Amino acid sequence: MSKVFVLDTQKQPLNPVHPGRARMLLSSGKAAVFKRYPFTLILKGRGEQPQVAPLRIKIDPGSKTTGIAIVNDTSGEVVFAAELSHRGQEIKKRLERRRGVRRSRRQRHTRYRKPRFENRHNKQRGWIAPSLESRVCNVVTWVQRLMRVCPIVAMSQELVKFDMQAMEQAEIKGIEYQQGTLQGYETREYLLEKWNRMCAYCSAKDIPLQIEHIHPRAKGGSDRLSNVTLACEACNSKKGTQDVRAFLATKPDVLRRILAQAQAPLKDAAAVNTTRWALYERLKALGIPLECGTGGRTKYNRVTRGIEKAHWCDAACVGASTPEHLHLSGVVPLLITADGHGSRQMCLMDKHGFPRTGPKQAKHVQGFQTGDMVCAIVTRGTKIGTYVGRVAVRATGSFNITTKQGTIQGISHRYCTALHTCDGYSYGQGEPLHPSPEKECLFPPPVLPDRGRKEAEV
Repeated sequence: MSKVFVLDTQKQPLNPVHPGRARMLLSSGKAAVFKRYPFTLILKGRGEQPQVAPLRIKIDPGSKTTGIAIVNDTSGEVVFAAELSHRGQEIKKRLERRRGVRRSRRQRHTRYRKPRFENRHNKQRGWIAPSLESRVCNVVTWVQRLMRVCPIVAMSQELVKFDMQAMEQAEIKGIEYQQGTLQGYETREYLLEKWNRMCAYCSAKDIPLQIEHIHPRAKGGSDRLSNVTLACEACNSKKGTQDVRAFLATKPDVLRRILAQAQAPLKDAAAVNTTRWALYERLKALGIPLECGTGGRTKYNRVTRGIEKAHWCDAACVGASTPEHLHLSGVVPLLITADGHGSRQMCLMDKHGFPRTGPKQAKHVQGFQTGDMVCAIVTRGTKIGTYVGRVAVRATGSFNITTKQGTIQGISHRYCTALHTCDGYSYGQGEPLHPSPEKECLFPPPVLPDRGRKEAEV
């Protein structure tokens, strides 16, 4: 079950506690709510300082969603889990929209503007695109936040999605995982990611898939990844050693899609590979030991332990330090969505580029800003009641509050109490894990020999 973070009177992290224990501390007045997301208590009085158990934060970076898990290496307990959704595509769309507006403005017959290329300056070393920079900053921000409320002494990061060397040169000697066991996992995970975990011929999902050669090996086809796809047992048997063009003669659209996708690179994997070293360097700069792993190792750990596929579950399985037994029952992941801090645009424009709204008003009104989570207890008038939700401020001091039941308009700031300050993220609650058999295995996972396991742990 997800634990509750606890701080002492000096704001130093203590051992996370069970939610029942947290309710007792709150009801007895021994603690107060310090932060809503992640939910954190702060003790009001000095007591015995218990021995703090060291924890490890594990990260599974993704192009759209990053999994985060805090694990106790000794007991195998998952203390906290979260799924962080990035806004990289939204940033890319906004930059393209801004570029279009500027290009349109420069093409008009207006006052002379110097050519843009004369104003360019050299990019700094290590520069990455803004959409990718946002992903890195989101992960680092949340690692730092969790380090402030939890006794984290080590980190694990999935540095590479696929070990290309293990896939292309499996005959390399000297390391056990390069001799076949993890090599198979790297290849299968790559294919599952590239072909969207479905049969390439009939698009069937949630069924066992098999590795299938587009150009059959019986007719000279190679084992290169550009010639390999996924197929269900029925399609694989039906195709046999036929050429793919003959097999899909009546389905030209499917044939065109398969041939194009076989040569296409992984866009999401490219984004992860672009940011992996930038994220590695920034996490390493935090000053605690950092362990690295691959996507194949993550999948191997998850499958051999019989854990369901999820971003936060993948995070809990990152690296060779993963305990033999992970306790995931009852863990409810925190769903974090990056929304940004708003726009710096002073007013909205019409299609001709002229302002159609007034300039922005003050960002803070009576100590509140749009996006804050508040609790409003209205004691008189036609809107008597208690409302908890996000607030939209107005210069008049009459706010709108968005709750689960809808938007309540015209709530005075005098009735509002701040619960959580707007920090550029929105939050939700995920579903607890329900154990289920692995459906995406291409074939039953092999058992790593004892000798290989010992070498991997080293």
